[in-house]
Parts: sequence; C-alpha cells; structure tokens
Amino acid sequence: MFRNILKQLKEVTYLSNIIIGLDRATEEESFFLRDMLKEAGLKNWIIQWNDGDGFSGIYKKLADAGFNIVQPGKGKNLFLSFGIAIALGAESVGVIDADIRTFKKDQLHRLLYPVVVLNYDFSKAYYARIANNTMYGRVKRLLLDPLLLSLKRKFAETKEEKMLNLIEFLLGFNYQLSGEVAFHIDLLKKMRVATNWGIEIFTLIEVYRKASSCAQVMFSEEPFDHKHQDISPEDHTKGLNKMATDIVTTLMHALIVEEGLEISDTFFRDLAILYQAVAEEQIKKYSDDASFSNLRYDRDTEEEMVKKVFRNSILQAGDYLASPYKLTEKFLRLVHTFPEFKPFLDNGLAEVLLKIEKKASKTVFEMPQTVSWERVSNKLPRIFYDLIDVVEQEKKRFA
Repeated sequence: MFRNILKQLKEVTYLSNIIIGLDRATEEESFFLRDMLKEAGLKNWIIQWNDGDGFSGIYKKLADAGFNIVQPGKGKNLFLSFGIAIALGAESVGVIDADIRTFKKDQLHRLLYPVVVLNYDFSKAYYARIANNTMYGRVKRLLLDPLLLSLKRKFAETKEEKMLNLIEFLLGFNYQLSGEVAFHIDLLKKMRVATNWGIEIFTLIEVYRKASSCAQVMFSEEPFDHKHQDISPEDHTKGLNKMATDIVTTLMHALIVEEGLEISDTFFRDLAILYQAVAEEQIKKYSDDASFSNLRYDRDTEEEMVKKVFRNSILQAGDYLASPYKLTEKFLRLVHTFPEFKPFLDNGLAEVLLKIEKKASKTVFEMPQTVSWERVSNKLPRIFYDLIDVVEQEKKRFA
C-alpha cells in the first residue's frame, strides 16, 4: 500500500518537497522509513519524525508560547507539516492519506490542478467508496449526510439563514470526509486544524469562513479504497464510534459556539429522532441502488449501525456540548424549590455549582484544535527559521 504510494510519487516530477509525517514512532522505525524512501528512489523527501529531538523541540517551543498541541494523530501531524511547507516557501500544498490502497499519480495531478493552475484557494477530492463489490464510506453515507439533511430541515423550518448557509455549503461536497485536499499557501497560513477525528469536517468549516474559492475534483474514476475502521459499537472511544462522536461534536460545536446557535433542552434528543428517520430513508435508497447495480448490501447491519452507533453519537455529542449548562440550570431550580436544601444554599451550594459550571464549560467547549500558523508566527517571529534549522538537521540525520 505505502510502497505503491512512494512508487507513484517518484514519477511526480513537479513536487518541490514531499513531507512524510511520522508520529509515535521509534528511531528504528524512522530509519526503516528512510530506507523505504531510498529504496523507492525518491529524492526530495523530508521525514517529519515528531518524536525525534528536532521536531519535539519545535512542539516544546509552541507549548512554551501557549500553543500546546498534545493530542497525537493526523491533526497534530498535519499542522507541523503545514508549518514546514510554509517555512520552505511553498506556494501550494497537497495532502494525501498514507493508507490509500489504490493511489495513482494522476489522482494527485487532479487534486492540485485547481489550486496550482486555476488559482483556487482550496480543492477537495471525491470518489466512489466501493470495494469487494460492497459500498463503504459508512460514516459519510449513514451519519454525516443524514445529519446534515436533518439540520437543513430544522433550520429551513426556523428560518435560521446563517446556520442554513453553512449546512448547504457542507452538503455541496460530494465526499466531505475525504482526506485528500490541496491549499493555496495564503489560505493555509490562516487555517486552524482539528486534532481529533473531526479534522475533515472542521477543515471544510474553516474553508467556508476563510476561502474565497474552492473546487471539487473527481480524484479517481474507478472505485477508491483505503483502510477501513472497526465499528466498535460497545466502545465510543474507538473506531467508527469514536470517529462519529468527534464529527458530530465538531460540527455542532461550530454551530453552537462559533455561529451562535441557541439550543433547547430537547434539541439533541429531537435531532437524534429526526436523524434516524432521515437515515432510514437514505438506507432504503442505498438498498435500491445496490440491487440495481448488482452490489452486495447488508441492510440489517446498516440499520443497526444507525440505531446503535450513529444515533447515539448525536446524543453523546449533546452530552459533551450541552449537559453542564442544562444540568446546572435544572439542579439550581430544584434546590431553590425545596426548603430542605436551604441549609446547603446558606453554606454556598449555589455559588459552588456556578463555579463548577464555569470550570466545566471551559473543558467542554474547548475544541481540540490548533491555532493558525499566522497566529504562531505573530507570537514567535523566528519560528519558520527554527523549522528550517530542524529540517536541515533531520536531513543530516537521515542522510
């Protein structure tokens, strides 16, 4: 899989640098990657070994300046890669996931063309997710699309144009969760990056706010395949279950906290009910499509995923985003209603509750995200020189 990506990249002659992020890896593993790159015949590569002395020093400088980026994963990895690209004077930056099974160099050409040649700020790939005669893309098909359609219905009824515009923008993308994107450097400098599974939807929300033009490209005319996540129905901290909760939380955080959506006590419960109805409508369509196209389709499994995983991810996100406020409000109403609570109120119970609510709100509403590199360079004017120094040191290490 990864060796094929390297083989294809070798034939792309216009790339100034190929940055390969390596997270949670030992020194032995970093040198194993070095050997793979040399074996593939690539020349212009940079190994971004996040746990090595060089780049871990950059993370420490960022943390000392108040930009503490600790959650490991794709978002943290990409953020530093973007900083390196900016430091090296890139004009455009393309991102591809390293787990693509069917990658071809033409796909990268298509992704970069709108940004490099046509001067778009942003481009995003879309493709058919079919493998072994079976439809995949379950989180997009069964969670995100029905959720966005449900929100569109709600906001159309309440005539909330500001919210509706964002939802319409997201619905306009054929595959919102694709990891293959390209940026013009001016946009990239202003972008924040989510450090959880909500990174793709967060990126689109950032593009909605900060880009003047964006394009979609058909990344592959043939079915596209990459690594599939486990469902993990019993554990909301793993697999598609974790991914779903992060995506819903990221989207709803943008609407509630940053766009100012006001929600009622029953908002997430009502949304989950509407979502399930819309999702079941979509499943009927997928079942019909699969039958017409001679694809295998397990309708029972998909309906079960909606009921037992994705619907619950909406309720889980509601708990993360709204519960501390709603619980405090209800509890204060309760303790002021019954005289039995008066001794506790006299001893400062209400004040303690409000203090805890304020403390909890900072945790609950703090999205796991980075700042923009524009903000970093404003506070650390020499950060890009520091990045170049580390890049040169790492080139010597892996020479």
